[in-house]
Amino acid sequence: MSKEPIAVVGVGQTKHTAARRDVSIAGLVREAAVRALEDAQLTWADIDAVVIGKAPDFFEGVMMPELYLADALGAVGKPMLRVHTAGSVGGSTALVAANLVAARVHRTVLTLAFEKQSESNAMWGLSLPIPFQQPLLAGAGGFFAPHVRAYMRRTGAPPTIGSLVAYKDRRNALRNPYAHLHEQDLTLEKVQSSPMLWDPIRYSETCPSSDGACAMVLTDRAGAARAPAPPAWVHGGAMRSEPTLFAGKDFVSPLAGKDCAADVYRQAGITDPRREIDAVEMYVPFSWYEPMWLENLGFAAEGEGWKLTESGVTEIDGDLPVNPSGGVLSTNPIGASGMIRFAEAALQVRGQAGEHQVEGARKALGHAYGGGSQFFSMWLVAAEPPVG
Repeated sequence: MSKEPIAVVGVGQTKHTAARRDVSIAGLVREAAVRALEDAQLTWADIDAVVIGKAPDFFEGVMMPELYLADALGAVGKPMLRVHTAGSVGGSTALVAANLVAARVHRTVLTLAFEKQSESNAMWGLSLPIPFQQPLLAGAGGFFAPHVRAYMRRTGAPPTIGSLVAYKDRRNALRNPYAHLHEQDLTLEKVQSSPMLWDPIRYSETCPSSDGACAMVLTDRAGAARAPAPPAWVHGGAMRSEPTLFAGKDFVSPLAGKDCAADVYRQAGITDPRREIDAVEMYVPFSWYEPMWLENLGFAAEGEGWKLTESGVTEIDGDLPVNPSGGVLSTNPIGASGMIRFAEAALQVRGQAGEHQVEGARKALGHAYGGGSQFFSMWLVAAEPPVG
């Protein structure tokens, strides 16, 4: 029996910001869920199951928050699943929901991811004490900076590439009303003169800490036929993982990322991603990861990713727009960051991305990664339903 086609018929986000002190976690997630339901013109009664995800519970200090969020998400008496795959969790949560529809377990599923970083300190939460880690780094940036330096050595990329990515994404964020950072007076010179945090990563080349949530309504072919607006159709989705450390691990271009992308492209019938994909929402928490992931995902040959960035290919009006929403560099509620990438890809092919809409976008890739470059989740969505 073939899989049931999966359609994204509703998308909802909160206005992402440094601190949403006006709402509890329950209020935050309900806000995104209500907006997704309104977009789909559905009610809580139309939802068969809820799939929720977030980053580690110790970020907020609320253990298993899904248990107390069931009421806020209309999940009382309904199946509710929790997903956790570190920073990639927003993407993998959407994929778990999609698989429930594809397998015809449920017809219409609400999926949601969130983080309330103002009630935590993720940087120090990710800085493990001795003897679990050497006292050499602080936060995720300290972990990833050596991998960026390895990329620079391997490819000969000039040190200005990171600032070009950050300047592009922050300018894109000005087009997105939901983005956290709206830096009206930002210039390339300001990015390049911002303080060095983890050499070669500067302050303006890093993601913010955000409070926010993102939700989507996924449904089957019959549900899509009743949708008030054209849906985004899922043509391929996959997850892959690998250990944090093992002999021969390539931190610059992890094998799990390559395998995950290859699986998605195979499912979607993509043979030339550079030419066939119209927009990419890529998980870039530190600016240098744009050229690194361009190579890992098959958009550029090894050592060539930085050249696409430098030549303007990844600008919103370029050949291959990357993060037209402003990306993780502009909005980072960690648990939701991956789902925002998936949701923004869906908005692009639905033609509903507003001022950051990529003209003529028919196929878009949503990408998320997490942990020590070890967890990957991706999906490819299109304006047309899959064939077969």
